[in-house]
Amino acid sequence: MNKNHFRFPAIIIAVILGVILFKHFNFNTLKFKNPWLDVLYAVTFIIVLFFLLRKKSNNNVN
Repeated sequence: MNKNHFRFPAIIIAVILGVILFKHFNFNTLKFKNPWLDVLYAVTFIIVLFFLLRKKSNNNVN
């Protein structure tokens, strides 16, 4: 599968999760609204960022 086909949906997912985490965080008390759900959002956000930022290794030797 071409890497560009995965890149666009991953960017959309990362933006949505980032906005959700920002909205759920209370800056006055430094706490989240739903801690368990927000942990799941944060883990998913980190995984999506990892896949977006990792470099493709080139194992082809000519």
